[in-house]
Amino acid sequence: MFSFLDTSAKHLVTSGMAAPFVTWVRFAVHTLLVLLLFKAWQRPERLVPQSLSLQILRAVFMFGSTIFNFMALQTLQLAETVSINFASPMVITALAGPLLGEWAGWRRWLAVGVGFVGVMVITRPGFGGFSIGYVFSICAMLSSSLYTIMTRKMGASETAESLILYSAAVPALFMLPAVPLAGSLPVRAYDWLVLFGLGVFGGFGHWLLIKAYQRATATALAPYPYLQLVWMIILGWLVFGQLPDRWTLAGGAIIVASGLYIIHREHMLRVRNRAAPNAEAEELAKKL
Repeated sequence: MFSFLDTSAKHLVTSGMAAPFVTWVRFAVHTLLVLLLFKAWQRPERLVPQSLSLQILRAVFMFGSTIFNFMALQTLQLAETVSINFASPMVITALAGPLLGEWAGWRRWLAVGVGFVGVMVITRPGFGGFSIGYVFSICAMLSSSLYTIMTRKMGASETAESLILYSAAVPALFMLPAVPLAGSLPVRAYDWLVLFGLGVFGGFGHWLLIKAYQRATATALAPYPYLQLVWMIILGWLVFGQLPDRWTLAGGAIIVASGLYIIHREHMLRVRNRAAPNAEAEELAKKL
């Protein structure tokens, strides 16, 4: 679903539609779908936030992740943006210490460094390959990382319905005054379908994520998002006739390997924490 979302967005923004307007439609349709899927009129108490300020802050990060990504897609290939976004687990690992108190050990910090080497391989600053699109893509990745951290922080206190609704409703309302200025309506009927499909792909994708995490552990699901790189390469070739160059493939491989290693280490940490007989042993396990 998220690969279809990015492919649709790239088609629209490279066809001349303004990225802010495309972003607003994506969130507006998403909001309507969430209200219908969760039948908000039957259980409105499930949509009441425990902390409105945190919900708004989380939604701001979701908005930044989306609009920066759509702006990056104006100039970058699908495989480039998704490869850079795969650096998100590294940023989350780095920020989880000061923000969540989940400090990483030296092995995971080394993996973080290796992951950012992969980003440098893709963007190649100073070697003629760097462009403003990479700046937008990196900003999207950073926003996505902060969005994920906020989700982890709020997951225990907020309902799934409120988390998925406010992440879309806040940006839709926030951007509403700018719609008359940024609006650029499609000309072809096909583009109308693609435009409204953004909210379907985004909303349904997030709903599937919720259902997945209800049925499997985070560790079991963690490797699957990396399959998006395969989808993005296929869709980039089928829709836009683009194939990633060797730098993108090499950097993407480095980032994926680093991310998978971080997932493995965090899984091992949880196993050792459960087996730790006392607080001292648990603290030692956290340093691994």
